[in-house]
Order: sequence, then C-alpha cells, then structure tokens
Amino acid sequence: MSTAMSTAVSNVKAAASEQALAHFEARLSFETDCWDTHDALNSGAPDFVLLDVRTPALYAQGHVPGAISLPHGKIIARRMEAWPDDTLFVVYCAGPHCNGACKAAIRLAKLGRPVKEMIGGIEGWKDEGFDLVTGDSVSDIAIREVV
Repeated sequence: MSTAMSTAVSNVKAAASEQALAHFEARLSFETDCWDTHDALNSGAPDFVLLDVRTPALYAQGHVPGAISLPHGKIIARRMEAWPDDTLFVVYCAGPHCNGACKAAIRLAKLGRPVKEMIGGIEGWKDEGFDLVTGDSVSDIAIREVV
C-alpha cells in the first residue's frame, strides 16, 4: 500500500513478516486472553491454576469463577509447594491499568514456575460479558489451610 502522505501508523515501517510471526507467536507463550481462559475453565478440565493477584478485599467483591486469591506480594516458594513444579499458573489483576499480574508473573518465573498473564484482567473479563462471583470459595479456604 503506497500513499503520498504518511500517518503516525505508517511513519514506522512494519516489521518483516518473519519478525512479526516470531513476535506474535512469542507473545502467546507469555499471555492468554479472557475468552480462552473462560473457555478452558468451562471445559471442566482446565490445565492451569488461575490466580487473582489483587487484594483479598477486591477478590471478595468480585473475581473470576475458579480463581484462587493469592496477592502478588504473597507468592513465595513455601506457598507454591501446594502445586507440582510443572503447574501452569495464569495470573490476573484489575486490568490494563494495573501491573499486579506482571509482578506476580515475575515472582512465579523467579521460582521457576510456568506462568501466563490473562490480558485484560477483571475489566477484560467483564468487557467480554462474563460473570464474576463474590466472596471466598471452598478452594480458596483449602489453599489457605495448606499454606
């Protein structure tokens, strides 16, 4: 596509197709989206543990069904011993304006744990029209007793 004028979009040339492919494939190894997470949770056999890394108060106000409350600052080796070493963790926080999921992913990666970020967080979940649940769930209580 050739135009006489350039815009802020075209001022910087797009990457070569091979570079774009590598970039976007790599991104998927670091992140997942709300739709795919929802679909996996509803499959009845999710192959990951979903962590809500916000504060317990925010978790209680509304969280993704099946998520476990574990604020990013509380992710330590002793707590993570509740899961096998190869467990994939998917982390989320409030949304794009929050870096709590990034902080949680760093902590998990430093512990040698597989991790992906659910991009969009709670706000993305709601934008997709998915329901939240409130309060503590049985799995949250069980995890608290283990750690």
